[in-house]
Formats: sequence, C-alpha cells, structure tokens
Amino acid sequence: MTALRQCRMTDLLHMSLCNLDPLTENYDVHFYIEYMARWPSLFTVAENSDGQIIGYIMGKVEEDPAYLSFSDNYLPWHGHVTALTVAPQYRRLGIAKLLTDAFERACDNQNAWFVDLFVRASNDRAITMYRKMGYSVFRRVVDYYSDNPTSKSTGEDAFDMRKPMRRDKKRKHIRENGEEHRINPEDIYHG
Repeated sequence: MTALRQCRMTDLLHMSLCNLDPLTENYDVHFYIEYMARWPSLFTVAENSDGQIIGYIMGKVEEDPAYLSFSDNYLPWHGHVTALTVAPQYRRLGIAKLLTDAFERACDNQNAWFVDLFVRASNDRAITMYRKMGYSVFRRVVDYYSDNPTSKSTGEDAFDMRKPMRRDKKRKHIRENGEEHRINPEDIYHG
C-alpha cells in the first residue's frame, strides 16, 4: 500500500532510491530545504508499506513580476512542478499520478490558473504519461537542457507542458500545437 504525506527534513536522507535514476534532476540539499520551507504543502513523498520513500513531487506556486505582464511570455499565478520522480521498481503502478493529483489539488486550493512542468523533448514515456493526466505542450524551450543525452552539439529542448486548473474556465492558458511554438530559455523569467 502506498501512503502520501508531506516531506520532512529527515526524508532528504532517504530519497536515494528515487534520485539514482538518470532522468531525475538532482539538486543541492539547500534547494530541497528551500522548497520545504517556502512551499511545504507542495512537497509530498510516497511511502511503501515499510515506510521507504518510493517517490516524491516538489513544486511551488508563483507568478512573474507585474512589470512583465505585457510580455508574450508572462506567467500568471500558477503551480510549477519542479521535480516528480518514482523509484524505477515502483513505476507503472500509478504512484506518479497519485503524487500529481495531490499537487494539483493543492494548487487549485491556492487558486492557480494552471500547473506547468518542463520535460525533455526526448522523454517520450514521461510525455505520454503527462498527456494521459491531461497535460498538453504549451511551448518548446529551445536548448533548455545543456546536458544533452542525445549527443547533439547543442542542448536539448524542453516541452513546457500545462494543465488548466478550475480557475481557468475559458482555457486561456493552454494552446494547440504547442510543440511548434518555440521560445529561447532567456525568454523565461527566473526570479
């Protein structure tokens, strides 16, 4: 049986089962602590019946500064999935969906317009999984990842995938054919 709960400081010492995967982004411990401190309701772990951490999701709610509101790339109040990972031996059991559903509920409770996430354009399994959960590609960020595993000389593109929340009744924060809408990494505000 899988149980979800809010991440605790001591959990950082027990996430290696999840973080040893080559597609999982690893962060400095201070980064994880910042997320626990600033967005505790958006950092959730999944435990198996033995209390072992087998997955987690961490993210935040944010918006770009008001002075960017006239930019085509402006982001209103939204949830952002920074990391979602499940230990390899626990994949394809619905754990990622459980974690994502909990994250989306928390973002809906904070009146977010949408939830977004970035995924490597080559990560077909993750893209398929997110599409099944209702996400669609909003835009392609060219050369977003500098560590390109496909051995090209430039970076790898990211898909900015989004799912509208209850607040976005008119679905104005999603688009069709987002794969064709290209932007550069410097067009994204990183505040």
